[in-house]
Amino acid sequence: MKLARIGNAGSERPAVVAPDGSFRDLSDHVDDITGATLDSETLGRLAALDPMALPEITGRIGACVGGIGKFLCIGLNYSDHAAEAGMAIPEHPILFLKANSAICGPNDDLIQPRGSQALDWEVELGVVIGKTAKYVDRTTALEHVAGYCVINDVSERDFQTKLTGQWTKGKSCDTFGPVGPWLVSADAVGDPQALDLRCDVNGTTRQTGSTATMIFGVADIIAHLSQLMTLHPGDVISTGTPPGVGMGMKPPLYLAPGDIVECSIDGLGTQKQGVVADV
Repeated sequence: MKLARIGNAGSERPAVVAPDGSFRDLSDHVDDITGATLDSETLGRLAALDPMALPEITGRIGACVGGIGKFLCIGLNYSDHAAEAGMAIPEHPILFLKANSAICGPNDDLIQPRGSQALDWEVELGVVIGKTAKYVDRTTALEHVAGYCVINDVSERDFQTKLTGQWTKGKSCDTFGPVGPWLVSADAVGDPQALDLRCDVNGTTRQTGSTATMIFGVADIIAHLSQLMTLHPGDVISTGTPPGVGMGMKPPLYLAPGDIVECSIDGLGTQKQGVVADV
């Protein structure tokens, strides 16, 4: 099952993606796609509906999860990306948070902040929590996942590394968190460690990789984080990026207004952002 949110920012309506690719309105069945509706019982009830019997809905695609609680991100989770960044493979998952104000729709404009000279892309697998997780182990961790989605962990490298502080500074600008286009239920994805990722910039492929090469898999990440904090339904984890980011090129290659970024993951869809300058 693929769930989406359609409508103008702040007034999105819940939808399911029908077999013909159209969006079908779920407003008569749930208020929104949020942590409150990601439990197994509600997801099972939605999965039992006939999408083609629901009214079609069109418009802007919003972030596939509304009211996200925590936006947790894992850094340097692919060994070849750590190498291109010139950093050691971590002993434990590196964690940083992205401000929720960065969250936007998958095809919204990517706004380059004032003073930005090092705007970069990072295609990542997003994990959406559907069941409260605290002190879980890796053998049961995936039971707490509602589904998966595409995330572009947009980064401003100078803000990230030169402004004195944590990575969050370079990860949290407005529109730096496109989420979607849709949330694919965990049962429809199967093994989250068998997904191919890709990022194209202006039609040229810059990143390719597989979640099979993660240093810390999804189950390990959830188990680790749940020892540190309670993971709640609607929390989102961005699990790291494969090699090919602009920072790792020689010389570095960064985004500028007019550029187009497309991020895709097998079975999870594609998101596409056009870069525009902030006013």
